[in-house]
Amino acid sequence: MRTIKTSFSCSFVLALFIVVACTSAPHDEKMVEQLPNIYPDYVGVTIPVGIAPLNFAMADDSVSCIDVEVKGVKGGLLHSNGVCTDFDIEQWQQMVKQNKGAQLLVSVAAQRDGQWMRYKDFTIHVAEEELHDWGITYRRIAPGYEMFGLMGIYQRDLSSFEETSLLDNGDSEGMCVNCHTPNRTNPDQYVMHIRGANGATMIYRNGSSELLKAVNDSLGGAMVYPYWHPDGRFCAFSTNKTSQMFHTNKKNVVEVYDASSDVFVYDTERHAIVSDTLIMRKNWAENCPAFSPDGKWLFFVTARRQIYPTDYDKERYSLCRVAFDSATGRIGQKVDTLVNASAEEKSISWPRPSYDGRFLMYTLADYGYFTIWHPESDLYLLDLETGLSQPLSEANSDKADSFHNWSSDSSWFLFTSRRDDGRYSRIYLACIGKDGKSTKPFLLPQRDPKNYYTQLLYSYNTPDFTTKLVNNDQVTLKGEVKSDRRIETSVTDNRN
Repeated sequence: MRTIKTSFSCSFVLALFIVVACTSAPHDEKMVEQLPNIYPDYVGVTIPVGIAPLNFAMADDSVSCIDVEVKGVKGGLLHSNGVCTDFDIEQWQQMVKQNKGAQLLVSVAAQRDGQWMRYKDFTIHVAEEELHDWGITYRRIAPGYEMFGLMGIYQRDLSSFEETSLLDNGDSEGMCVNCHTPNRTNPDQYVMHIRGANGATMIYRNGSSELLKAVNDSLGGAMVYPYWHPDGRFCAFSTNKTSQMFHTNKKNVVEVYDASSDVFVYDTERHAIVSDTLIMRKNWAENCPAFSPDGKWLFFVTARRQIYPTDYDKERYSLCRVAFDSATGRIGQKVDTLVNASAEEKSISWPRPSYDGRFLMYTLADYGYFTIWHPESDLYLLDLETGLSQPLSEANSDKADSFHNWSSDSSWFLFTSRRDDGRYSRIYLACIGKDGKSTKPFLLPQRDPKNYYTQLLYSYNTPDFTTKLVNNDQVTLKGEVKSDRRIETSVTDNRN
């Protein structure tokens, strides 16, 4: 397992600049009756105990130095002086823990052209709800279109800035790696895909991995978009014939659509794909499956197939569910529509139920399901007790918000958003209450976030929480990926 330095710590030149530019404490300050414009925007966010320091800089590049003091309502004091804050991790963690359920008061002074300015103080709230997960996993990929470059699956310790590689396509002879999916944030069981000439779907469970043949001829496509059944035996997938095209306007860049797609359940013990005409209808496109936390329901989205590519923007998915019996591995007899988005000329993708069974979060857009390129895509929350569906207004932006997942205790969620610059998707985290209201999201912390995010020419996608470090054997994994050993899958008819 390789450790990757993700933080752009101050170089020698930058450190020398700090020494020259920040030789004294703020003096002769000019009071400014406004909040500081900082990057990232951490003003008024809510954070969990154990999160890495929320370092920041002024958004204005003409600022040569900032002086920051963070004081806890229940005690604790931190101070930083430089071109960006760089709080000691251990001291930060102690102060945040001390102020659980209370506020941190942040005071900022900035120097521009030799003049110090003192801004209005702002607060950071430390939640009562703890984040019990060790960290997160995600894919980082260059935002290319026709071809993919360097990409990989990584994991990040949320209490620090340390990132490690799980698998990148340098390990897999340039193939595409994607969709790393644990079972309810448990890294002892996961699935991920390797696409290419020697592609595979990797199933890791019971301490060992199996590489399935990427494409089953009976399905006519590969296994895509996995989601585990909570008992660990079954995993739902879609199978998709995906195409893309490009726009000439500035609002949208690329469009991804499926000429066809279906949903099925894979039985890991029998190496069998369980097909069912109820969720594999000829004139409909089923997609994005997800099991309910109790395992009794299979959620998915479905849309009437269109004439592609001309009518791509008429493809609108609604949210449905069907019963599932884990004792027999059989699909139920009836499909229920939970949210008829197509009737409102909207489209749903990426349904993700909270692990406590209370809510289901999904992405809503004008059409289609590949919403990471749709500026209008927003996060919505369905109350599974009342049936009420509403936007997560506190979390949404005017850019693409998508690819969300829940923490293991359903108190926190993370998602990707292009709100930063409209081009690259970044990871944001937020707390969600029992009333379904979200706190203001905060950008994934980095040691020197302004330099890190402006220099990182990669997007994050498919993020998820992990309860502990994913401790895979990379030497063995690389060997398996590069070998031609693949397990054949069979297809069984659920109705026979």
